[in-house]
This record gives sequence, structure tokens and C-alpha cells, in this order.
Amino acid sequence: MTGIEEFIDRLDYPMYVVTAVAGPERAGCLVGFASQCSIDPVRFLVWLSTANRTYRVACSAEFLAVHLLDRTQYDLAEHFGGHTGDEVDKFAGVAWHEGPAGTALLDAAPAWFVGRVVARVEGGDHVGFLLDPADAAVGSSPWRPFRLSEGQSIEAGHPAEDA
Repeated sequence: MTGIEEFIDRLDYPMYVVTAVAGPERAGCLVGFASQCSIDPVRFLVWLSTANRTYRVACSAEFLAVHLLDRTQYDLAEHFGGHTGDEVDKFAGVAWHEGPAGTALLDAAPAWFVGRVVARVEGGDHVGFLLDPADAAVGSSPWRPFRLSEGQSIEAGHPAEDA
């Protein structure tokens, strides 16, 4: 390439758990590619790997939930990032509840928002889901977001090559 790998290796962005619900199907995964992408109106873009079950469920979902984890929540991040929903129910044994618009909200997440999917963007082995935030909550206890450097050792449930 053009040296972009060295640039990317310097990044240490927040990681998110994105959950999707469509009919009786629930899915969730650890996501590293996500960001606010507009100020007015506020928009947030989440990129999901086409190899993931979460992507397949999200394609039929009207809303997605985006959760920030605390940097100490490695086990929860590993649970959603290190397993595939094709083989395990990621919500089994995890405290969660139904949130706005029928979304699945993780009780342990110190911050979350729910957004309506307003567009999808093809991006190679990932598809971007453009979200219009509809509801959000941020806990009052001090915390710092779980970052890529904290999750470096998590082995993906679906490797990128599966996309």
C-alpha cells in the first residue's frame, strides 16, 4: 500500500458494542469502526463486517443500539468480539433489557444511544450504517471508554478474511 498501515497502527479509537434486533433475531458485536460524522443534524456512522451475524440482522433492523464500555470491561468486550453469533447466543448470561424501538440495551454499558438507520454505505468488507440518534443515556459515575489498545488481544469471532 502507501504506508497507510503505519498511520492506522498509531490509532487508538474507542470500541463499541453494537446490537441489532429484527423480529425474533438479536445480535451484537464489538466494533472499532464508528464515529460521529455530522454536527447538524447529528449523525453517527457504524461499520459492520459483512462476515458477522450482527450485519445480517442489522440489514433488517430499523434501529441499532451503540454502547460504549468502560476500559475495565474487557470481559464484556471479549464476549461480544471474541465469539460469533452464528455459534452462540451472545445475550445468554448477559444482563440486558429491551430499550427504545425494541432495541437490546446492555445493562452494564455506562453509555449508549439508539439510532434509526437512515442509510447504508458499501465499504469493502464492511457496510456503514448511518444512524439518526433517537435516544441516549450516559451514566454519572466516572469512566473512560474501552479503546482499541485495551482490546488488542481479542481474537475476532469472525476473522476479516471471512467477509
